[in-house]
Amino acid sequence: MASLKALKVRINSVKSTQKITKAMKMVAAAKLRRAQEAAEAGRPYAQRLESVVASLASKVAGGPGVSPLLAGTGKDQVHLFVVATSDKGLAGAFNTNIARLARKRAGELIAQGKTVKFYTIGRKGRAVLNRLYPNSFVHSIEPGDLGKLGFADARGYADDLIARFEAGEYDVAHLFYSNFKSVLTQEPTEQQLIPVKIPDVVVEESGAAVTEYEPDEESILADLLPRNVAIQLYRAMRENAASEQGSKMTAMDNATRNAGDLIKRLSIQYNRARQAAITTELVEIISGAEAL
Repeated sequence: MASLKALKVRINSVKSTQKITKAMKMVAAAKLRRAQEAAEAGRPYAQRLESVVASLASKVAGGPGVSPLLAGTGKDQVHLFVVATSDKGLAGAFNTNIARLARKRAGELIAQGKTVKFYTIGRKGRAVLNRLYPNSFVHSIEPGDLGKLGFADARGYADDLIARFEAGEYDVAHLFYSNFKSVLTQEPTEQQLIPVKIPDVVVEESGAAVTEYEPDEESILADLLPRNVAIQLYRAMRENAASEQGSKMTAMDNATRNAGDLIKRLSIQYNRARQAAITTELVEIISGAEAL
């Protein structure tokens, strides 16, 4: 059995840890509100832009002069996985779940004879994937605090991805991130980023007027396609920021509860050891008195 001093030191250590995890939970709760509002505010624009691009793409698909961001390279041999995570840990399974989904999809494509490369945004994602695919990384970014990333950052990432696509480094780009549902639920998500995925059927609203575009669809898409890549990346960053804080808040709440349970168990163990020590001392005193 541990000594009384060792037990007391450990109890004080766990109490200090509990104070830290409780403070981190409060910080995550404060950041979560802002991140959640930003993620929810950005969804309508990103979803609408994606649907507009898909609608336009369905009208010009296969035609002459179509942007490579829509038509693709004509192959799907080399796939680039853009895995967006965070730079920091202590966020439960947030980073692990995104990396797990990327690993699963990579395994499926490799089994089909495809080549998979990785472009990571976030140090934690690279740390997980690097153990299995150390020679498959083309670039890695450490974005810092996800809550402070702006559209300019996402536009820079998008420009780099588009330049690599135009240089022929890959055929298809997939984006992996965590879609924020609630404080308790964050859903790892995969989205085809480049080329734009055209739905099999485009549903037109009944009674809707025929839309005429000025200038033509190709010219509009030439401007919208790069913007759409940046917007989808920015949306993923916003979703990740909210998911990270939600997961961190839950993880720190669980850690605080576990620390409280451990303190109770150690206190019981400490009291029993102290009682045993007192009993032993009393027996020695009584035995000594009787010997006299």
